[in-house]
Amino acid sequence: MLQEMAHWILEAIGQISYLGVAGLMFLESSFFPFPSEVVVPPAGYLAARGSMNLWLVILAGTGGSLLGGLFNYWLALVVGRPFLLRYGRYLFISPKSLHRAEVFFDRHGHISTFIARLLPGVRQYISLPAGLARMDLFLFSLFTSLGAGCWVAVLALLGFWFGQNPELISSYLRDATLGALLFCLLLGGAYLLVQKRRRRTSNRGQGEE
Repeated sequence: MLQEMAHWILEAIGQISYLGVAGLMFLESSFFPFPSEVVVPPAGYLAARGSMNLWLVILAGTGGSLLGGLFNYWLALVVGRPFLLRYGRYLFISPKSLHRAEVFFDRHGHISTFIARLLPGVRQYISLPAGLARMDLFLFSLFTSLGAGCWVAVLALLGFWFGQNPELISSYLRDATLGALLFCLLLGGAYLLVQKRRRRTSNRGQGEE
């Protein structure tokens, strides 16, 4: 049964090609939680067979993820922000809270966006608070692309190397997810240490003045 499903997915990905991969990753990254694990590894396997190009698979997947993130960003900015400014008090969200979110994303939006793109269950939704906080669009796009690109590359390489064995992919995918979680914890911890040292240095400089 599993082999039949894997064969069907391979056939479907082969027919929709790069544009289809980008479109499905757009859905995965925006309003429809379509699992990227179903899309990218089969495309990676097709690249190993010569039916697709690995770099173009990664590019298509990353591009689709970015477009989906930009859609959520735009939706939160154009629809969500005016709504919260008008009715947020009924949801215990004040204009002051939105201002704090703006300050946070202005200072830490880049690292938050990058890390969130590597975390399952979070990567689809980081674009919403970024849009509400009006995070710098260039930085949002850059770090969304970096984070999404890393994850898409991992999925594509798993498919490229182990695509003939879905069970092996599933096993390595769990390891990759745990590795991503550990990496995010280490990166977040290092970032907090750097920020703490910067504040200490800044406070010392102000004290000497």
